[in-house]
Amino acid sequence: MLRRKPTRLELKLDDIEEFENIRKDLETRKKQKEDVEVVGGSDGEGAIGLSIDPKSREQMINDRIGYKPQPKPNNRSSQFGSFEF
Repeated sequence: MLRRKPTRLELKLDDIEEFENIRKDLETRKKQKEDVEVVGGSDGEGAIGLSIDPKSREQMINDRIGYKPQPKPNNRSSQFGSFEF
């Protein structure tokens, strides 16, 4: 494989302006989204998931995907099987 010298990249004024415009657009969208979540917090399911404690969030996710965790038994026979000493 042939080695070549690194290509020099030049930052132009147009590139900087484009970057600043895109960043401002993203910031305004983010701010609008936050405002909508604060105002309409009780309407959407996504906003409810953010405001509830992690256990109920986990429960909501489990319900959505159909996962039903079984409680773990705490006795020794369940941990080690039915060994008899």
